[in-house]
Amino acid sequence: MMEVEAFVDQEGRDELVRQVRSKIDELGIDYIYYQFISVTGRIMGKGAPADHWEAFAERGFQLVYGSVANLFIDRGGRYIGYGPEAWELVGIPEPETFVQLPWDKRVGRVFCTLFRGREHEENAGAYFTADCRGNLRRIHEEFKQAHDGLHLRAGTEPEMMWLKRDEAGKPAGGYSKPYCYHIDQFESLRPVYLQTIDYARRMGLDIIQGDHEDAPGQLELNWTYDEVLRNADRLTTYRQICAQVAREHNIIACFMPKPFMHLSASACHTNVSLWRGGEEEATPLGNEPLPGMEHMFSLLRGGENTFMPDTDNPRQPGKIGLYAMGGLIEHLRGLTVLGCQNVNSYRRLLDFGYWAPYYANWGYQNRTAGVRNSAPGRFEYKAVDSACNPYLLAAGLLKAMDDGIKRELDPGPPEQRNIYDHLDEMKDKYVKLPMSLGEGIEAFDQDEVAKSALPGEMYDVFMHYKNDEWDKFLATVTEWDMETYLDCLP
Repeated sequence: MMEVEAFVDQEGRDELVRQVRSKIDELGIDYIYYQFISVTGRIMGKGAPADHWEAFAERGFQLVYGSVANLFIDRGGRYIGYGPEAWELVGIPEPETFVQLPWDKRVGRVFCTLFRGREHEENAGAYFTADCRGNLRRIHEEFKQAHDGLHLRAGTEPEMMWLKRDEAGKPAGGYSKPYCYHIDQFESLRPVYLQTIDYARRMGLDIIQGDHEDAPGQLELNWTYDEVLRNADRLTTYRQICAQVAREHNIIACFMPKPFMHLSASACHTNVSLWRGGEEEATPLGNEPLPGMEHMFSLLRGGENTFMPDTDNPRQPGKIGLYAMGGLIEHLRGLTVLGCQNVNSYRRLLDFGYWAPYYANWGYQNRTAGVRNSAPGRFEYKAVDSACNPYLLAAGLLKAMDDGIKRELDPGPPEQRNIYDHLDEMKDKYVKLPMSLGEGIEAFDQDEVAKSALPGEMYDVFMHYKNDEWDKFLATVTEWDMETYLDCLP
């Protein structure tokens, strides 16, 4: 049986499809977005009237392969990843991810898993390996099987900036002043963040806290820790929400990592831990009737956190945690491009002194280290910014921790010094992170464990996209070029 047919026929799915129909009727849904995630983290897909839900649930939709690379063209005029002669993928909706859009309650949204075309001459109906979201699910399942049910939970800290528009619609500075943790500046963004939180709760994001960060208009809202795929879906949903709120307020929701020099960039620190067991717990968040499937309003709670200390030192991770940390440190240089994915990402790493990582090391609450032991039982991975694709990054973290556990890698002692004050003396002690996209691509390509996070065609699509992005940047004459070299002679 084709993998696409096995996916459609999996036990219990028919009942979920019927439950979505009930939600469609109950909520008055007229239209549905069938969406998936591109290599750069964009939301792609198709829309269709809700009348056709059952047909889409069984047969899915078809779309050109190149849509996983945003259907963008490279410097040579070729479509990135796949040309116009390539086959069409099949997107099959996952009914448990169905939820209503709160800003237009006539519309619903559902995530999809991607497959090769049913009529493809090779591996017909097989999982489409350029599907970053589907890859994460499968890599996570492999990890669970290899480690006796051990699974990854994550929580993200998505910093981003709300910017004003000028009359031409271009950025005109931050919506607030760059004062970190100042309630007055947080208050100035109240209409924006309250609208964001309202939409978030209606789509299953349990927002637990927020603050004003230290760049113009920079805001961070956090939601509850959960299973890694659902957390990545929530980050994607949060970005979708912010884009809508920006439209409503005629401002810009900016996920560019570093729009301003000599001010903090927008990171997306990713907190992780490995668990065994746990139970699904419903969190309706005051929504009655529930505007979507229960899966979207649930959390994985309880179980055993294997990162918790198992010695008298409350700061020292347990054995599995240390081995996992060892894997992260071993592969941090190779993984960097999965968390710092574009040219602008490395402006954050190069502008010293703003708490971004520089070396592959770790420390207790040391915000200058590459990985911070942020609390007992939890690591904060710091080489990641607001433009990341969370599915690619999570797959990379799983592969690195898998290698660390299997090889029982020692992460070395924690580094407690301010790294920015000791850069020169540390250069022979630690591996330096890449400081440009080109260097990041090269480091990734030299790390077989990091590369394994992008199986099959995903690797080729990613490398085509990123190498082309780097080439385009190198070939572009910028304002800096003009200012620096226009009057260089005579």
